[in-house]
Amino acid sequence: MKCPFCANAENKVIDSRISKDGDAIRRRRECIACGKRFTTYEFVEEVLPMVVKKDGRREPFDRTKIRSGIKRACEKRPISTDAIESIVDRIERHCQEYQDKEIPSSAIGEQVMKELQNLDDVAYVRFASVYREFRDVSDFMEGLKDLLNVKKDEHR
Repeated sequence: MKCPFCANAENKVIDSRISKDGDAIRRRRECIACGKRFTTYEFVEEVLPMVVKKDGRREPFDRTKIRSGIKRACEKRPISTDAIESIVDRIERHCQEYQDKEIPSSAIGEQVMKELQNLDDVAYVRFASVYREFRDVSDFMEGLKDLLNVKKDEHR
């Protein structure tokens, strides 16, 4: 770590603590050459895979897109913002743990569906109708039957 005052690379750590939000380590350092003190922060580098869309395009992972899709599905439902943020966090964590450098958008969509199915049936059906691209009422009814079958199996 270079000293911001004299650019010397030799320094010593005087104090280390976890930052207020818990996402970083704050270190107070003292330069060996000039004796001035400065603060550095260490963060975990979050490496997220590229998202491969259905048409083959690749784009960076974007949690705001996931959040907006989930928010749309949960509109006018008794679902808190904290619950939505928790889902987005779990999906982002799932993507971070993904072993490849690229993740198909379908894998993300399925994860969202799984989360919404556990949270709220109406939000799940709303998201599924857009995600699965229901062409007509019979496709929609088939999706509802699948949901009902899953719910029956859970109650057994």
